[in-house]
Amino acid sequence: MKKTALLYLFLAALFLTACEPKVPTGEWISIFDGETFDGWKKSMENSESLAIEDGAIKCSGPRAHLFYKGNFKNFEFETEVKTLEHSNSGIFIHTKYQADGWPEKGYEIQVNNSYRGNENHPERRKTGSIYNIRNIYFPLVNDNEWFKMRVKVVENRIEVFVNDVKVNDYIEPEDPWRPEGAEGLKLNGGTFALQAHDPGSTTYYRNLKVKALPDGEKKKPEVEKEWDTLVTKLMRAGFPLIDYHVHLKGGLTIEELVEKSQKLGINYGVAPNCGLHFPVTDDKSLFEYIESVKGSPTFKGMQAEGREWITLFSPDAVAKFDYVFTDAMTFTDYKGRRNRIWIPEEVWVDDKQQFMEQMVGKIEAIMSQEPVDIYVNPTVLPAEIRDEYTELWTKERMERVVKVLADNNIALEINARYKTPSAEMIKMAKKAGVKFTFGTNNTGRDLGRLEYCIQMLEECELTPNDMFEIKPDELKPVKVKGLPEKITG
Repeated sequence: MKKTALLYLFLAALFLTACEPKVPTGEWISIFDGETFDGWKKSMENSESLAIEDGAIKCSGPRAHLFYKGNFKNFEFETEVKTLEHSNSGIFIHTKYQADGWPEKGYEIQVNNSYRGNENHPERRKTGSIYNIRNIYFPLVNDNEWFKMRVKVVENRIEVFVNDVKVNDYIEPEDPWRPEGAEGLKLNGGTFALQAHDPGSTTYYRNLKVKALPDGEKKKPEVEKEWDTLVTKLMRAGFPLIDYHVHLKGGLTIEELVEKSQKLGINYGVAPNCGLHFPVTDDKSLFEYIESVKGSPTFKGMQAEGREWITLFSPDAVAKFDYVFTDAMTFTDYKGRRNRIWIPEEVWVDDKQQFMEQMVGKIEAIMSQEPVDIYVNPTVLPAEIRDEYTELWTKERMERVVKVLADNNIALEINARYKTPSAEMIKMAKKAGVKFTFGTNNTGRDLGRLEYCIQMLEECELTPNDMFEIKPDELKPVKVKGLPEKITG
């Protein structure tokens, strides 16, 4: 009896295998005919959310998944995608059929260009994210436009391309950390699935094709397992691991920056120094810079330098950036001297207490009048009084700075280079509802790993909801406040 049962199981498995479409290695094969779901299987739940419209698969409605009937280990998968406004979807790889629920096996490649979730559950993961493993936060493409997505898997490596721009490159380590109940989120062979996420989301897929690839060699991860685990835990929690304060200095190129991002799992925002006596001094040089980094999978920020910047650039030019940040390290003091406090020869501390009162007043003036998103290099002091940071940054002075940030909806940078502000001020700002960013302010090619920022994240118990989000175009400070008529500091 046992032998007979085993024989039936073997024959059943053989029959199912024979029914799966065969894909020759190394050849692109279409897996959707544009008219039927031949070769595909809908989930049992909400199957009406999956339809065919104008030669494309339409995913629209309550949660449902469409699974391909075929198994792949190494492959390239390609499709054209179009999302409608505020839509969320996903492409699953190395997964298996489920009648209902979110797929428990394999990885989801996120499709989301503008969906933001809600205040309690913000959704920052954008198209090309390896969902909750290596999230990316910069939307490279727009809604209502067809774009191409390609996913390549060889052994333990996943590469994701959007319009042929590589946006993700993840090397899975041996026995990667996964939370309890999510042990199936690994590369282990399987099929593809398309997702209908919710009633408010509509996403189209067309021209789906796959190319099976031969066996390859596993790649050695370029980061230690401890770092991979830390990043995955942050991604899983929905924590946006973004360094918004990077400059292309010391030989650092945009290509190298993108490579660092995909190696470490840290997203980057790149910014030029814009102001008097800086590389970008007018609209013309500003637009030239924007063109030079256009198309890279990075945020584009503007560092507004000095106080004269408001006279050098037009509001329309400033609005081209994703965000604008400034500091209070350049100001004119009560004797008319232009201080640049990071240069010892260009800062004057006649009296420590007077200097502090003057600087806090400058911060209040700048942050209340200049149209910026983030206060960076926060609370940094000149070298000659830096050792007295704790004594000079009194509770009353910190409260004044926190208040002006909260009143003007300006985020507070936690700076990895200067290791500021203090945990005390971060906790104070969190209580006041101020949002936070991470930033390096590099002087060369070494960006580190946001060590101080991650330390403060843990010590101050920051949550994803405490972190800054890029504002919609119509809410950018320069469009809401405009530029001041007079120089502020």
